[in-house]
Amino acid sequence: MSEKIGVYVCHCGSNIAATVDVERVAKEAEKLDQVVVAKEYKYMCSDPGQELIKNDIEENGITRVVVAACSPRMHEPTFKSALEQKGLNGYLLEMANIREQCSWIATDPKASTEKAINLVKAAAKRVVHHKPIYEKEVPVNKATLVVGGGISGIQAALQIADAGHPVYMVEREPSIGGHMAKFDKTFPTMDCAACILTPKMVNVNSNPNITLHTCSEVTKVDGYVGNYKVKIKKNPRYVKESVCTGCGDCEPACVLKGKISCDFDEGLSNRGAIYIPFPQATPLKARVDEERCLYLAKGKCSQACVKACAREAIDFEQKVEEVEIEVGAIILATGYKLFDASIAPQWGYGVYDNVVTGLQFERMTNASGPTNGKVVKKDGSAPRSAAVLHCIGSRDQNYHKHCSRVCCMSSVKFAQLLKEKIEGEVYEFYIDMRTFGKQYEEFYNRVQEEGVNFIRGKGAEVTEVEGQLVVRAEDTLLGAFREIPVDMVVLNTALVPHDDADKVAQIFGISRSADGFFLESHIKLDPVTTSTDGVHLAGCCQSPKDIPDSVAQGSAAAAQSLAVIATGKVKTSPITASIDSKLCTGCKICNNLCPYKAITFDEDEKVSVINEAVCKGCGSCSSACPSAAIRIAHFDNDQILAQIEGVLG
Repeated sequence: MSEKIGVYVCHCGSNIAATVDVERVAKEAEKLDQVVVAKEYKYMCSDPGQELIKNDIEENGITRVVVAACSPRMHEPTFKSALEQKGLNGYLLEMANIREQCSWIATDPKASTEKAINLVKAAAKRVVHHKPIYEKEVPVNKATLVVGGGISGIQAALQIADAGHPVYMVEREPSIGGHMAKFDKTFPTMDCAACILTPKMVNVNSNPNITLHTCSEVTKVDGYVGNYKVKIKKNPRYVKESVCTGCGDCEPACVLKGKISCDFDEGLSNRGAIYIPFPQATPLKARVDEERCLYLAKGKCSQACVKACAREAIDFEQKVEEVEIEVGAIILATGYKLFDASIAPQWGYGVYDNVVTGLQFERMTNASGPTNGKVVKKDGSAPRSAAVLHCIGSRDQNYHKHCSRVCCMSSVKFAQLLKEKIEGEVYEFYIDMRTFGKQYEEFYNRVQEEGVNFIRGKGAEVTEVEGQLVVRAEDTLLGAFREIPVDMVVLNTALVPHDDADKVAQIFGISRSADGFFLESHIKLDPVTTSTDGVHLAGCCQSPKDIPDSVAQGSAAAAQSLAVIATGKVKTSPITASIDSKLCTGCKICNNLCPYKAITFDEDEKVSVINEAVCKGCGSCSSACPSAAIRIAHFDNDQILAQIEGVLG
C-alpha cells in the first residue's frame, strides 16, 4: 500500500534557519516519492506547528510524518502525541535532526543545507517502513530504594514516606547525615547546620514508612522499572541495635581509647575501637571498628567494653548479612568525596603544620568538635593571621577541570568565621567569585565590609620561611606577585566523585559524565533521571551543588519516583530486541554483551531469551549476533537500509 508522507521543516527561530535554507529543504522534500505535503514553519514544536501536522493528517490523509527539526531526544514525544491525537500510531514518525547535526556544526550554509536535504531524504525513505508498535504496561512495586543518607537522600526519603509509600534507605556509614553533619554553620544565613539537619535525621529514624539500613551497601540490582530486586550487604556493627541505647559507657572502657584517628573529626581527634560516631548520630548506636579492634583483629583483648555494657549489647559473633528487597524506583544520593590535597604538595597539606582542609576547619569551628569551637594551631595557640585558598584541585588542568561550585561561598563563610574567632588579618585567594544563589552576593559584600582581604589570584604555593607559613600568589588586580605570611592556611578542596563511582554505576546500570559524576538524561531538561528507567539522581552524585540545591534535587527525585509508583503501573518502551529461536544457535555472545542484563539462556531449549521489560533496545546484541537471530523493533534492517539509501541518494 502506498503511504502518504507529510514533511515538516522547522526554522527553530534562527537556530536552524541561520545556516540552513529551510525553504529549499521543504521544496526538495516535495519532490520525494510518496511525499504529499512539505511545509516549513518557524517553530514546529509550538501549538500552531503541531496543528499543521494534525490538520494534514485529517484533511490530506497523511499516514507517515517526517519532522526536520532539533534533537528527537527533546521533542519526539511532542510530535508522537500530535500523531496519536489524530489516530495515528506515534511510531509512524521519523525525525531528522537538522539542528545539532547541521546548523550547529556548520560554517558553510550551502553545505549545511545540502546535508539537511539528505537527512530529510533519509527520513522519508525510512518512515515508509515504519510499523505501528505499542507501549506495554507493567505493574509497579510501591516501595522506593534511596541509596545514601546525606541531606539529599534524607529529603527524598522523607517526601516519599510522607506520601504514604515505603522507603528503604541504605547508608554505608554507621549514621546518616553525610558531610553536612560535620558542618558548623551554613551560608548565607550562618545558622547552625545541626539545627537544620538533626530534626530531619530524627524524622527518618522515627518514620514508620522508612526502613533504615546503616553500615550497608547495595551489591546487586536486577529487574526493570517498577520491579527491581535489590541485594543489600549489611556489614556487622558488632552491637545489637535493638538493645544498644547509645549511652556511651563502652567508649571509655576500650583499651584503645584515644589511639585511633577519628574519621568524623577528619583526623583532628582520636577515638577507641568501639565508638558512637557523633552526638547526633542516627541511629544513636555504638559500632566496633573491626579492622582496629584487638579482639576481632587478633583475638587478644580483655573485652572491657563488653563488661562495661550493662545491657549486654555488644556481640562479637555478628556476621555479614544479605538482605533482598523489591522496589519500584531507585534514588541514588551517594554524594561526593573531597579532593585529597596531600597529592598536591605545592599547597603544603601534610607537609607543614597548620595547613588544614575546609572540612577540618569545619570540625574545628564546631562547638562539638575536637577543639570545642576554637580555632587553634597544632601547638594549641591561637593563630594571629590566616589565609583561605579557593579551588584546590578544581578548575585545574592538572587535577579536576570542573568547578566545585560551592567553594566560593564556603570560603567566604570560612573567612567570616575566622574573622569572628581570631584577632588578626584574614586573606582570601580566589580566581573569581561565583556568588550565584539567593542572598549569596549580599553575604559576600557583608564579609568584605568586615575587613577580610580578598586577593584576586589563586594561591599557587604554600611554603614555610623560618617557621612561618607563606602563601605565594599573583594578584591579578594589582598585576604583582605577592607573598603573604600567615599562621594558618585553610584549603578549600574540590568536590569529586567517590572512588567506587564506576562500580556503583555498573551495579545500577547508569553512565558517568566526563568529570566522573553520574550522568543525567538531559543536562537542562531532565537532570534527575538517568538512562535507566526508574533510577533517579539526587544531590552531589550528579554534580557539585550546595545544600539548597541538594534539597531541591532530593525533592525532584522524590517526585520522579512518586510518578513511577503512584499509579501502580508504568509504561515500557516498545523499542526492544527479540530473538528468533529458530535462528538462535545458543552461542551466548549476546548474553555477555547486554549492558542491562536483559538476556538469559534457556537451558532446556538451548536458546537465548530476552526480557522485553528490561531491554532498552540499545542494539548491542543484534549487531554482534553471528546468526542474525536478533531484531530490534523500530530498527529493522529494511528501515536502516532505506535510511542509508536515502542519505546517499
